[in-house]
Amino acid sequence: MLNRGQVVLNNFLKPIKNLFEQKSVPKEPWRDEQIEFLLETLSNMDTDKDDNAARVGEREARIASKLHLKTSAGFCHGVGRSGFLTAPQPKAPGGSIMYEITNYLARNLLKNIGLPNIKEAIVVPLCTGMSLSLCLGALRPDWDDSKLLHKRKVLLPQIDHKSLLKSIELMGFWAKIVKGKIFRDAVRIPVEDIKSNLDNDCFAIVSTTSFFPPRESDDIKEISKFAQENNLVHIIINAYGAQSPEWMKLIRAAIDAGRVDAIIQSTDKNFLTPVGGAIIASPSKEIIIKISQAYAGRASATPVVNFLISILSLGINGYQELIEEQQQNRKILEKKLKVVAEKINERILDIYNPIAVALSLKNLEEEQLYNLGGALYNLRVTGPRVYNTKETAFGTCCENYTTPYIVMNAAIGATTRDIELAVERFVKAYNQIKQ
Repeated sequence: MLNRGQVVLNNFLKPIKNLFEQKSVPKEPWRDEQIEFLLETLSNMDTDKDDNAARVGEREARIASKLHLKTSAGFCHGVGRSGFLTAPQPKAPGGSIMYEITNYLARNLLKNIGLPNIKEAIVVPLCTGMSLSLCLGALRPDWDDSKLLHKRKVLLPQIDHKSLLKSIELMGFWAKIVKGKIFRDAVRIPVEDIKSNLDNDCFAIVSTTSFFPPRESDDIKEISKFAQENNLVHIIINAYGAQSPEWMKLIRAAIDAGRVDAIIQSTDKNFLTPVGGAIIASPSKEIIIKISQAYAGRASATPVVNFLISILSLGINGYQELIEEQQQNRKILEKKLKVVAEKINERILDIYNPIAVALSLKNLEEEQLYNLGGALYNLRVTGPRVYNTKETAFGTCCENYTTPYIVMNAAIGATTRDIELAVERFVKAYNQIKQ
């Protein structure tokens, strides 16, 4: 009976053993019980779980309620040390192991889904915008050298998103925005315009893959060549692009063609976690170390644990299935919106975007455009973006975009039912405001 029981126990523990031996994302998903066992075992190694310890420091992972253990998965000490995000923490041996294995998995996952040419990746408890601030702060010029004090400009192909603009301003830098231009329906930033905006005060360029229509992805391959030729730090915002093989292919080519210092992707947009985390990847280990050492203070473990839970719950096979489902849903969304467009005398805007679809709304009056968003919200449709270009140009990434439109996303994790319900309710909302 003991031998038989050992067989069952070994089968339960085998994925955990493989994880530490292989340091790679499992092909098949783990059971929740296995994930809980791993997290509880590691968190119980931290010194705050030692009943006989004499804790006299100012930060000892003291907690007011056992609910804190649940919300942090037991890792109350967080990760890293003050001023060095990936450094082992003597008070948290379990948390340190957890963080190291999670970073291994982040790198392994990105390599598996399209970036085999990265060398290192770390999960940070920061959103995409704050991650950009961290990277820019870590890779800024050496201002101790008076000859470099003037280098405070960041070239930014126009992205109408307040988070990125704030992230640049937060570090005391100035965003030199290269204006978007309209090419039929799409908005792009020609590389020639980027080159002509370079001046002696620029030290970095931030390019973008994933954004909302009508903005298309940047020509990051040519930008990477430009960055290399002009010794510019090049950071790619791949906010929700890790789920897209097409966008990952662009990044892979950019790394091979020129200079890419860091790639930032959100954990919640790509890997189905709660908000609050990002993965920073790089083709250079030294750059990731530099970024890790620029982090101020000790970090929360919760966003890190959330990513670990997601990726163990899915496995490589499960994540690939989600990517395939996303691609199929994107086709369904466009097909259904085309049918709707024909009925209401509108059209699908011709914009390259593997996630989102934009539908023109030129037959709606200004007040109707304003009411459409509220009508959809009341019909329990979340996520669509309605743009009235007469009201504001912000969001179009250019000036004088004349076509009002609605954007819907078929992002990873959305179901076919989500897509079908959203389109059905869009038709209902459209008819309501037309009446």
